[in-house]
Amino acid sequence: MAQITMANLAHLRSPMRWYIKLLTAIFALVFFAVLATLAIAGFLVYRIVKPQRTSSEINLQSFPGRPDRVDFTASGKSRDGLFFPGFRGASTIILCHGYGSSKGELLTLVSALQDHQYNVFVFDFAAHGANDGITSFGYREADEVRAAIDAVATRNDVDPASFGLWGYNLGAYAALREAQSDKRVRALVLDSAYDKPEQMVKVGVEQQGLGGFPLMARSAEFSFDWLNRSYRGELPLSNSRKMSTLEGVPKLFIEAADDPELGDITRQLYLKSPEPKDQAQIAHGNFSNMSDEDKKSYENRLVSFFLLKLPPTGNAPK
Repeated sequence: MAQITMANLAHLRSPMRWYIKLLTAIFALVFFAVLATLAIAGFLVYRIVKPQRTSSEINLQSFPGRPDRVDFTASGKSRDGLFFPGFRGASTIILCHGYGSSKGELLTLVSALQDHQYNVFVFDFAAHGANDGITSFGYREADEVRAAIDAVATRNDVDPASFGLWGYNLGAYAALREAQSDKRVRALVLDSAYDKPEQMVKVGVEQQGLGGFPLMARSAEFSFDWLNRSYRGELPLSNSRKMSTLEGVPKLFIEAADDPELGDITRQLYLKSPEPKDQAQIAHGNFSNMSDEDKKSYENRLVSFFLLKLPPTGNAPK
């Protein structure tokens, strides 16, 4: 009887051992798949936050528009920008370039605004142009925008309390974030903006062709959040309390048909934004890569908005 009982128990345990081995194998595969995904995502985020830099030398002596070099400090790092003078005492338009771009790619846009007597200022964000470091996709870049405004406001040939901001993706987020806490910003143009930096990380993963891999985008966002953990409690820009600070500030939201993801986010920001506000849709985004014809149309749209909402006149500073 004892022998029969032991045989029966052995028979019952054998399928249990098979299931346990199968479950262990599955668990191991899942564990290593998750580990590999996190490792790839971490490397991918490193590549995304440290883009290939583009920089072009500008000869201030021969460049039209008589630009001045302006040095300033942002987040403990030295920065330099170019100030293009317009009407004395007029508002200043600060152009905030996009991800992977630089101030040198915006010079035709600078000329279009300066031709209408605006003061114009351009500079490079961290990890762009000649600057080292990594991008935070707008968290620290908003501080750089504020530092640029502070530096320009010390000049005796500008209105220190009247600035317009233009930004594209990264620059649009930084401009909007700064405008929500800076009353000196009197007009905003936001091209292909996003609500929180993690959304731009997701776009970067998709541009690398890895958006279809399970959990890759989410793992990349997790890695990015860890890098920027000091901003973990930061609310989205569309938060109603934040958006309410822009009541009375003219805003133009630009959506590009060839960038549907950011276009949809920009549309949502427009809908949640207080008046006054305008909306524009264009076929092709990214000013630096536009055809000459598209660039001219874009420049005319931008200049027309600022001429209407922030005319380049003012009292000359004493």
